[in-house]
Amino acid sequence: MSNQRSIPRDDDLLLQDFSRNVTNKAWALFFGNAAIVSAIPLWLFWRIHQMEITSYFIHFIIGTAISTYFLNSAYQNMKFILKHKIAQKREEAINREITKLFANDKNANKKDKDDRILARKNEVADFEATTFSIFYNNAFYLVCLIVLSFFVFKNFSPTVNYLFSVGLSTAMVFLFSTGEK
Repeated sequence: MSNQRSIPRDDDLLLQDFSRNVTNKAWALFFGNAAIVSAIPLWLFWRIHQMEITSYFIHFIIGTAISTYFLNSAYQNMKFILKHKIAQKREEAINREITKLFANDKNANKKDKDDRILARKNEVADFEATTFSIFYNNAFYLVCLIVLSFFVFKNFSPTVNYLFSVGLSTAMVFLFSTGEK
C-alpha cells in the first residue's frame, strides 16, 4: 500500500521540478528583487532628472508596480528556460560527485543512487537558474533603462521620459524572457 502511494508522490515531485510554477520561497525572492530593481528608477528620476517625488507620486507608484509585476514574470520565465539547460550541462559532474559518495557504500542500490543524482541535479539547476535569471534580467533592465532615459528620451519632458523609459525597459525584458533560446 505504501509503495502504491509513494509512486504518485514521486511523480508529483518530478512534475513539480519541471513545471513553470515556482516555490513560495523563489516567488518571494523574485518579488523582492523585482521591487528593489523597479524602485531604482525612482532615485534616478528624482535626483538626476529633478522630478519631485510628491508631484509625481502617482506616476512613480504605477510605474514601479507595473515594472515589479513584469520583472517578476520575466524572472520566472527565464528560470524555466534555463533550468533544463543547466540540468543537462551539470548532469555529468553531478553523476561523478554522487558516484564518489556511493563508491564506499556497498548497501546502496541503483535506485537510491539515481534518486540522489536526480534530486541533486534539480537542486543545482534550480539554484543556478534562479540566480542567473535575477542577474541577467536586472542587468538587461538597468542597461535598457539608462540607454532609454539618457539617450533616447533625453529631450522629452521628465514625465514622458520616466513613463516610456520604465515601460519600454520592462517590456523589452519581459519580451526577451519569453524566448526559447
